Amino acid sequence: MHRPPASLVLFTAVFAGLLAGAAPATARDNDFPTVDRVLYVQECMRSHPGGGHYEMVNKCACAQEHLAAEISFDDYVNMSTAANATTISGERGGYIRDNEPLQDLIKRYRALQTRVKKACFVIP
Repeated sequence: MHRPPASLVLFTAVFAGLLAGAAPATARDNDFPTVDRVLYVQECMRSHPGGGHYEMVNKCACAQEHLAAEISFDDYVNMSTAANATTISGERGGYIRDNEPLQDLIKRYRALQTRVKKACFVIP
């Protein structure tokens, strides 16, 4: 049987200890599927091309973690869908642009996006 190098075992033990000392995760922290977390980070990086790749990966992942700590995945889907749907032209898009409850939801989503990105130094 192959044994991992001692340095890998030590690193794993230290990393696990750091995770154990972290604040306990709530259900909300973990209800975003991994693929949606990745898509959020990729979109954030596309929207902010000025930073270095490694820097923006970390900043955008930070923003996604802050977002996940504040709202559930279902709320995120509803809010982001409404915000993205405002770009639909014509009558279908007009319904969303003229719907006051949806506009309030979109405003809350945009304010949330601004707040989490500011917390993680994602500059517009």
